[in-house]
Amino acid sequence: MTEKTSVSILGASGYAGGELLRLLLDHPNVTVQQVTSERNAGSFVHFTHPNLRGRTKLQFVSAADLELCDVLVTGLPHGSAMQRIDDFVALAPRIVDMSADFRLRDAEDYVTWYSKPHENPTWLEKFVYGLPELHRDEIRTTSYVSGVGCNATATNLAIWPLFVEGLVDDSRGVICELKVGSSEGGNKSGDSTHHPERSGVMRSFAPTGHRHTAEVLQAIRRTGSTAEVHLSATAVDNVRGVLATAHLFVKPGVTEKDLWRAYRRTYKDEPFVRIVKEKTGIYRYPEPKILSGSNYADVGFELDEKTGRVVAISAIDNLMKGAAGSALQCLNLMMGWDETMGLGFPGLHPI
Repeated sequence: MTEKTSVSILGASGYAGGELLRLLLDHPNVTVQQVTSERNAGSFVHFTHPNLRGRTKLQFVSAADLELCDVLVTGLPHGSAMQRIDDFVALAPRIVDMSADFRLRDAEDYVTWYSKPHENPTWLEKFVYGLPELHRDEIRTTSYVSGVGCNATATNLAIWPLFVEGLVDDSRGVICELKVGSSEGGNKSGDSTHHPERSGVMRSFAPTGHRHTAEVLQAIRRTGSTAEVHLSATAVDNVRGVLATAHLFVKPGVTEKDLWRAYRRTYKDEPFVRIVKEKTGIYRYPEPKILSGSNYADVGFELDEKTGRVVAISAIDNLMKGAAGSALQCLNLMMGWDETMGLGFPGLHPI
């Protein structure tokens, strides 16, 4: 019998850490060795993640008590991993970081988008951006994978085929409106997440300047595009889910058949991307609701042939394809396993 790979999760009390723990407990090739939480050290994980009651007897430990493992996944708040990366590499030969600390290749982008310098910029080039649909081959050969921004993931998957195939009129840019659930804000409450304030809202909280814009720009620049990107984010009364609705213009003469060809050619071998574009029925376009708990990204599009405007749509579960699900997909690739292992849950309907 092959010895299982030991994985520890640093910062496992958060929503993304809890989701990753849920996934790893059923992974056939993994043993979850330790999970950390400074605030909850000594308590059973099911006190924080009640869905795991009866599934594990693991207790949270302090980060200071972490032992050597095969893979360390870090789910710390943004800004923490960059300060401690040299300590982390002494604990494990492979690291998957779910924060924003190693997502961007250019250190100056952290000044622009996160309003402070990166504290360990020499590590940026060592990490591969953790979205397999864009960086699969690099992920297979790296020891360090970065996290992905959930809103960037939804946007990138919506528009990526159009840029790969060179169909976009760069001069007119991309405008994407994101509808997002409350779990994007993490598990620490604040004034804006207090239930009487958050319930029932449709609240624009980042009309301009959303940090995940940097990840979308980074992605499309790889195709040679010079298009500008403009993201706006709106909080809606969901716990989970991101719906990205991107508006962009294609070059003259581009038809709907060209769009179909681009999406099919780009995503035909992708195990977690589904094209959703139906002529009839309720679920004609992507919807986050039916993706809760799954690693799937549903993408669709519509072309206004009179104006050349394409509306590209993507739906994901922000805690799965936007965080823990992509992290596990990357871990599978790093280890040379089937990348779908442990990620087969398709979501629920009705829900």
